[in-house]
Amino acid sequence: MKLFGTDGIRGHVGSFLTAPLALEVGISAGKILKERIELDRSNRANVIAIGQDSRTSGDMLSSAISAGLTAAGWNVWHIGLCPTPAVAYLTANSPEIFGGVMISASHNPPEDNGIKFFGDNGAKLCGETQQAIEKLLESRLHADLVNSSTDWGKYHEKSHLIADYQESLQSSIATDLSGLKVVLDLAWGSATRVSLEVFRNLGAEVICLHQEPDGDRINVNCGSTHLEPLRAAVQEHQANIGFAFDGDADRVLAVDSNGRVVDGDYILYLWGQELMENNQLPDSAIVTTVMANLGFERAWQKLGGNFVRTAVGDQYVHAEMVRSGAMLGGEQSGHVLCRHYAVSGDGLLAALHLAALAKQKAPLSELMDQSFHPYPQLLKNVRVEDRELRRNWQTCDALVQAIALAEQDLGDRGRILVRASGTEPLMRVMVEAETLDLAQHWTNSLTGLIEKQFVNN
Repeated sequence: MKLFGTDGIRGHVGSFLTAPLALEVGISAGKILKERIELDRSNRANVIAIGQDSRTSGDMLSSAISAGLTAAGWNVWHIGLCPTPAVAYLTANSPEIFGGVMISASHNPPEDNGIKFFGDNGAKLCGETQQAIEKLLESRLHADLVNSSTDWGKYHEKSHLIADYQESLQSSIATDLSGLKVVLDLAWGSATRVSLEVFRNLGAEVICLHQEPDGDRINVNCGSTHLEPLRAAVQEHQANIGFAFDGDADRVLAVDSNGRVVDGDYILYLWGQELMENNQLPDSAIVTTVMANLGFERAWQKLGGNFVRTAVGDQYVHAEMVRSGAMLGGEQSGHVLCRHYAVSGDGLLAALHLAALAKQKAPLSELMDQSFHPYPQLLKNVRVEDRELRRNWQTCDALVQAIALAEQDLGDRGRILVRASGTEPLMRVMVEAETLDLAQHWTNSLTGLIEKQFVNN
């Protein structure tokens, strides 16, 4: 039974993710975490914190997984609507909380939802623990656990704890943002909970888009996956900077005053420069993924920095940062993690620090001019509904041979990445090359082959 992808359990509600499944996941995870807390001899209380984004299925899934966890003997503290990094922060910093759960499908459409687990250090559960949960689910022994137990947990509403997370955001920067006009696209999601208040408390003039929690419209033509409304608003209001969050606010993309998109690569480069200048970046290292732009890599190396790539997924970035002692890492998609201030990727935190740079050093548009020129990079998705075909695409000889031919043609002029999405029914093709024509040629060639082999065959 394979449930966990690159970012927890995620899928369409009703056909894949159901209340009975969430109940069983809660029971199984509760059992595995109970074993872990006994092995670790933790002094923490028997508490799991649960947060959720605004999706309409969130209450159902939150109730179901809470029932499973309390059946397994855990006390549940329900935080309610909040960003994913708020759950990670509270789990890592509250002496009462041992683990966390976030009910969210991040940037996915409203009909999807997901379950993300956090350990007592605020990090997402390791692969070994996820596999143990899956194995227990598959064995069906979790049902016996509930039937034989009388040690039930209790459920408590603890929405006030979000104030602790908000204070941590505000105290992470010493810069007054007064005089800065900021547009925030809150995507009808988790960012609606605290972001407006945080920016205003720090003195910024704020214009908000999609600022109410709305589970039927979360991420729909807005937020970090649809930047057109933000770009238009920044220009219309002559704002200094704009930020767009995804549904659970663990990622952010920015827009400068000229309407240029500032993705995770640029955020890492600019924030990394600041940390390097202040001797706060061990080994001058940035950890990112295979998706990071070659232009970013070569520009960072030109500054004397170390550039480390991992597989796609913020959990892999985090694991490498912990292993190597790196303090800054993230993904092009806008997951940015700075271990000076947080234990997980945090869109609001990254936005605040980028805004502080724009206030202290120079307007974001000038910082962008002084940064790097990206290689043309095209990312195209092909919808492949068959889960097994997606996961085992490397067994398709025609596709493997086509990729090898493309890589041979590109040489050191670019690179290719083909992978199955861990969060959506998609095959992703990324081609990066010195020229746009070259990138377009190989993108169209490979996606056409995938459609022929996996979709139309």
